[in-house]
Amino acid sequence: MSTLVAFHAHPDDESLAMGGTLARASKEGHRVVVVVATNGDHGETPANLAPGETTADFRKKEMEASCNVLGVHRLVWLGYDDSGMTGWEQNKAPNAFINSDTEVAAQQLANILKEEQADVFTTYDWHGNYGHPDHIKVHHVGHRAAQIANITNVYEMTMNRDHWKRLMQFAPEDEKFNPDDPADDGNPMGEPEANISHQVDVTEFCELKRQAIKCHGSQVTDTSFLGNLTAEMFELSFGQEWFIKVGESGPPRNAWLFD
Repeated sequence: MSTLVAFHAHPDDESLAMGGTLARASKEGHRVVVVVATNGDHGETPANLAPGETTADFRKKEMEASCNVLGVHRLVWLGYDDSGMTGWEQNKAPNAFINSDTEVAAQQLANILKEEQADVFTTYDWHGNYGHPDHIKVHHVGHRAAQIANITNVYEMTMNRDHWKRLMQFAPEDEKFNPDDPADDGNPMGEPEANISHQVDVTEFCELKRQAIKCHGSQVTDTSFLGNLTAEMFELSFGQEWFIKVGESGPPRNAWLFD
């Protein structure tokens, strides 16, 4: 069997972005390693923090629970602070991920890739799917780490903009949005199908993905809408996950990262 290393920005990104792929890889007997760049301390503050407990502490416990659901074999934290959204005061924090030296962070990640002898590595697309500063940094650090570790099977996790346009016809009026509208960096969400190489079928793992998302219950904005979807709508929306294999382009083909 092979080893998949998935690089993510914050706790909850692993389940929202590619929980089905992680669960499928684990179920098929592959070793699954998740590396998280930041502690997520600028997410929503949990309502039930224990005395002395921080948001970062709480979210780490949620992340561990999610990884257990998905069958992740190893969880690694790079140790950076959440940078917050574009323009937030937290962008200036010295330990914010966006202020890290790309070469230093990439070497940290490359050491993990070498240690795990990664066969498949995932990072984010060029603008981190929706322009979050930490997600964009994941793209740059991930690609540099793959170069250092000489990893050739590199995939960029992305969102299929055209898929979301089609889904909007089924959405209630108060939940519709335009995928072509500018996201955090001024660019539309994800990528058009013409740029996406891999459509990964994870319908069999939708329930595990949903359970993993629910583990991040403190992040109500991220999780409440998804938790309220019917099983049919959840599968329609999230039963496929999307990747761009470096060196390939679209339209998407039904394929697996280990093919």
